[in-house]
Amino acid sequence: MKLLRYGPYGAEKPALLAKDGSIRCLSSVARDIDGFALSDHALKMIAGIDPNTLPRVDGNVRLGSCVARPVNYVCIGLNYADHAAEAGMPVPKEPIIFLKSLGALCGPNDDVLLPRGSKKLDWEVELGIVIGKTARYVPENAALDHVAGYCVCNDVSEREFQIERAGTWDKGKGCDTFGPTGPWVVTKDEVPDPQALPLWTEVNGKRMQNGTTATMIFGVVKLVSYVSHFITLHAGDVIATGTPPGVGQGVKPNPIFLKVGDTMRLSVEGLGVQTQRVVEG
Repeated sequence: MKLLRYGPYGAEKPALLAKDGSIRCLSSVARDIDGFALSDHALKMIAGIDPNTLPRVDGNVRLGSCVARPVNYVCIGLNYADHAAEAGMPVPKEPIIFLKSLGALCGPNDDVLLPRGSKKLDWEVELGIVIGKTARYVPENAALDHVAGYCVCNDVSEREFQIERAGTWDKGKGCDTFGPTGPWVVTKDEVPDPQALPLWTEVNGKRMQNGTTATMIFGVVKLVSYVSHFITLHAGDVIATGTPPGVGQGVKPNPIFLKVGDTMRLSVEGLGVQTQRVVEG
C-alpha cells in the first residue's frame, strides 16, 4: 500500500495510490498520514477499503511530504563504507545520529532553496524508515514491529555550513526545503527486504549516485533499535538511513556543487521518484 499527501503546502490531505496509478482521497477515513494513520490498526482498516469507492484526485496535484509533521526526523551519517571513504572519514563503529530540522521537511518535487551565502549545496539519496508505533529501548528482534513502511529521502546538505562553519552538522542539514520526503510511504509488507534496494541520483540528467542498501554498514533493524535507545521514536517519525557514494563533495579532483537552475532526480527502487529544481533562496 502506498500512502501520500497532496495539496497546497500546509493544507495537504491524505490519500493512497491505487494500483491503477490514480490518487484516491482518504479524508473521509483519516485526518492525515500521521501517527494514527500509520498504526497497525489504521493500516489494516485502510487496506480493506476498495480504492474505487474513494474520490479520485487530479494526477497533476502537488504532493506534500508523505508524512505529516513528525516528532523526530532522524538522520544517520556515514552509513555506507564507500561514502565514508569518499568523504575522507573513518568508518563509524556505531551509528552517527543527527536530527534534521522539521522546518526542512517538504514535498518530494518541491523546489530546493539555495540558502543565502551557500557555496557547496549537495545531494544525498537515502532510504527513509517510517515509524509505525512508539519505539523506546527496542531490542533488534522486535525492531521491525515498530516500522510502518519506507520512503525516499533527499538529505540535502550545504557542505560549507556542515563542515567548515564549526559546531555540529545540523546547520548544514536543516535549512528550509532540505528534507524532500516521499512521494509516498510504502508499507513494509511491500518491501520484503529493505537491505536489497537499489538507489540512485541524477543531477541534470547525469547519474551521480548508483548504490544499494545492501552495502549499508548498519541496517534497518540495527538502526531502529539503536536510535530507540537514545531517542524515543513516535509513529510518523522518519529515520533517513545514510547515502551511498556519489555525492558532489566526493567528486575528484574537483567537487561538484548545485547551483540555481540545476535539477535533482532520485529514487529508491519500489518507493517512487523525486525531482527537485534548485532556486534562489
